[in-house]
Amino acid sequence: MIAPTARKALEELLGPRVEFDMPLARHTSLRIGGPADALVSPADREELAATLAVCAEHGLPTRVLGGGFNVLVDEGGLRGVVLRLKKLRRIVREAEDRILVEAGASHATITRYCIDEGLSGLEFGAGIPGTLGGWITMNAGIGVREIKDVASRIELLDARGRSLPAIPREALDFRYRALVGLPAGSVIVAAALIVQPAETPTVQAEIDRLLAHRRETQPTDIPSCGSVFRNPPGDHAGRLIEAAGLKGAREGGAEISSVHANFIVNRGGASANDVRRLIERAREAVWQQAGIRLETEVQLIGEPRGERR
Repeated sequence: MIAPTARKALEELLGPRVEFDMPLARHTSLRIGGPADALVSPADREELAATLAVCAEHGLPTRVLGGGFNVLVDEGGLRGVVLRLKKLRRIVREAEDRILVEAGASHATITRYCIDEGLSGLEFGAGIPGTLGGWITMNAGIGVREIKDVASRIELLDARGRSLPAIPREALDFRYRALVGLPAGSVIVAAALIVQPAETPTVQAEIDRLLAHRRETQPTDIPSCGSVFRNPPGDHAGRLIEAAGLKGAREGGAEISSVHANFIVNRGGASANDVRRLIERAREAVWQQAGIRLETEVQLIGEPRGERR
């Protein structure tokens, strides 16, 4: 729980942009998750900086939720302050070959901008769920291209809300589905992305092709968290899970998708425990059949029900 003095400071700073004891099921793609002590949606970068300063002053832990993808929030919810950066979504043309995108911009916002401006290079992001901040944090991408290939620099605030020097491309340590080495507690607020001028119909056609492929091969019409497991070297988690006979397997309201076995979907009323049980079933089945230990790509966060303090 948040102390009265800290609660008052957040209310005075943010007004209606802070909500207390807010169920995170409303804000995660799986539609699962207990309450956050406080959920805040800063209006701009300056208000985000002020929010981080208040949290640091009152000893409140912070976590960025982004678009709510790639996370499974347990039923007990999250302590401290959960930051949603959905209002930080500006895109600015910095140069002929570069745009600056704020962390809360979604894939739809980014791809629409590129279509309107006739810019190529970011088509691979079409349909990748979440926001730019999540893309950077997870080094999101598809087989032929990842965010590391187009990130020119990132801009951050530290845990107290102070601007840090921008980190250039050559100093960014991207790994498979990860960016490591950022200052502890820092928050990504924007990234400069490399683009190339292109004909709008060409950009539109490639985005349409990628979106159609996603609709055909992934369960896009039902709540899911995106890919559950990382692909092991030289193979695909979905293939391994399907080969283990678990495509369509269910625990409560959760199901290993019959469309793509590396997705767990919420068929209605699924709990975090339902999803966790399916994760463990898939992990054990693949280990028994293929001798491969799958690692989760989805982040398992929060506290079990009944442990909230």
